Amino acid sequence: MAPIRVALIGLSSSAKTSWAAQAHLPYLLSPRGRAHYKIVALLNSSIHAAETARSDFELPSDVKAFGDPNALAADPDVDLVVCCTRVDTHGLTTGPSLRAGKAVYIEWPLAEDYQKAVALTEEKRLENSIIGLQGRVSPIVLKLKEILKSGRIGKVLSSDIRAYGNLRSRESLSEGLSYFADRKVGGNSMTIVYAHTIDYVHEVLGEFSCFQSRMQIQRPVVKIKGKDGSYIGERRSDVPDLLVIHGKLAQGKADITKDATLSLTYRSGQQFKGTPGFVWTINGEAGEIMVTANGAYVHSDSYREPIEIKIHDFATDEVVDVEWDWKDWQKELPYHSRIVGELYERFAHWWEDGKPAGDLPDDQNWPRLHDGLARMAELDELFKQYDAQNAV
Repeated sequence: MAPIRVALIGLSSSAKTSWAAQAHLPYLLSPRGRAHYKIVALLNSSIHAAETARSDFELPSDVKAFGDPNALAADPDVDLVVCCTRVDTHGLTTGPSLRAGKAVYIEWPLAEDYQKAVALTEEKRLENSIIGLQGRVSPIVLKLKEILKSGRIGKVLSSDIRAYGNLRSRESLSEGLSYFADRKVGGNSMTIVYAHTIDYVHEVLGEFSCFQSRMQIQRPVVKIKGKDGSYIGERRSDVPDLLVIHGKLAQGKADITKDATLSLTYRSGQQFKGTPGFVWTINGEAGEIMVTANGAYVHSDSYREPIEIKIHDFATDEVVDVEWDWKDWQKELPYHSRIVGELYERFAHWWEDGKPAGDLPDDQNWPRLHDGLARMAELDELFKQYDAQNAV
């Protein structure tokens, strides 16, 4: 079968964030990726920038270079448009391709806010799409779903998460990510790290039927670091760096009691020294699961150190380790690309199977843009609660 023809938006050696190069390119250029996909085009801020990226990453000379999203959308030789740019450019760069009926993969967050996400997706069910909420298909999440489905801990009574966004300093931002202190841009620790975390938690346990939250800006002024690591200034932040949220879980996803509670505390920055940066417990009638990792990045960065899953069996009072593993082909890729690659794999299987309509088996499914819109709606309610509290 002919490969799926891919256009990458935002591949650049000088980008402020390098997710396209770190997570997407390794899979797409691997033997596994090449069996399903072919990079045929790049879209950057200008044709020259796209040509420079093509050269920098040693892509074939016949890879087309675009500087205009509309020109890309009009190209009949592109099947899938993959967007890895700053969130406030997602609508501009992918909107034309969506309207042209192309398949579109947008990295998370979907858009700057819920209203812009609605405008971009038009609230349609977009089967021919991918949203970058790859935590749903991470090996940890897949293993947890397997444990719950087995009935090993009985019905879920409650769950609690304590998570830290510890890849960044608690008091500073790099110059390239200084926009994380500007809420209107839409890309920050809450909308990225917390949102990824709550998304894969919901994938395991189900959505909130209702929730209450409190957010706080603990450090209203953050320092800005230059490229050499020295402090070059500071700026005020209107983005919360602490969140406490709890709510009632909705029935339907996992085997839970009707009043099961989910609670989560998220804080930007480092945890107490010497303790895990991520602890997730799932309390059941017959046992309890505990997941520990070095930070709130089960969707991406936490795999550089061991992630442990343990079960406390109440009947025997024993604690046992639960083994998990990557697929063989994932082990050949860098960590950032392994779970992203699983999204590509599932999409390719669907595409090559004739793009069947309707619901897919759980082990073949992947998150799409309309799933991302649902998560944007949850974030919208979260910030509405925050604004209402601060208006008092």
